[in-house]
Amino acid sequence: MNPTSRHGLRFQDLAYRFGWRSLFTLMARMLMILSFLTILACRGQDKSDPAKMESNASQTPLPGPQRAAAAAKRVRPALEKDLAGKDLHFGDPVFIRAFKEEGQLELWVRHRPSGKFVLFRTYPIAAASGQLGPKLAEGDFQVPEGFYFVPRSRLHPASTYHLAFNIGYPNAYDRHHGRSGSFIMVHGNRVSIGCLAMTDEKIEEIYTLCDAALANSQKFFRVHLFPFRMTDDRLAKARNDRWFEFWKNLKEGYDYFEQKRLPPDVTVRNGRYEFE
Repeated sequence: MNPTSRHGLRFQDLAYRFGWRSLFTLMARMLMILSFLTILACRGQDKSDPAKMESNASQTPLPGPQRAAAAAKRVRPALEKDLAGKDLHFGDPVFIRAFKEEGQLELWVRHRPSGKFVLFRTYPIAAASGQLGPKLAEGDFQVPEGFYFVPRSRLHPASTYHLAFNIGYPNAYDRHHGRSGSFIMVHGNRVSIGCLAMTDEKIEEIYTLCDAALANSQKFFRVHLFPFRMTDDRLAKARNDRWFEFWKNLKEGYDYFEQKRLPPDVTVRNGRYEFE
């Protein structure tokens, strides 16, 4: 049975009518337009009437600041209770790690008595496009890998994708290696073309904890993105991968945190990440 278009034309008929080259050119342009529209949406700068914006998790359309405040009101009581159960406090500094292969995002909170970070929650990532390996260019649909940070200016409560924050790609390492791209977010709404997408329910918790930490005393929070959990065994399985040397460098930062439970200060020297 031959596939048909919505108007009943077979794919072969369309190709005959317009020519194979023209048809594939049209399809490529449509894909580029879709990518461009998604990038605009991820900017979180929707100029439309707020009443027409996508509704949030409670189906109440709100402008950005009011949306974030409503989300915090919903989730803060349960968060404070769960934090207290781990001797943690709402508004204290946070740290985020994400693993593409496992599809997990971890949120860590600094423990006051020890000064070290404690794992608060591990969230399932609802959607992440691309494959293992770093983001190289605008429109390649890849989720970045590396070490990023988020100050308050990169929070986007008015995102088309409910609530969001920009991780700051490209960083100094990415720029050194000629990588391009923009508006890479962690956001809600389960849709991803290069971003990490969470459910609206989960992004409300993540965003609220990050917003509270930044409002309290944290100047920025770090976001570390890895292809997989950087154990010795898992990295050894990737020894023949084109990104093996890059991943070995990422593992240095991963190991630093695993040993100290403190996110390292990250610099770039001679095209490599360095940690202290």
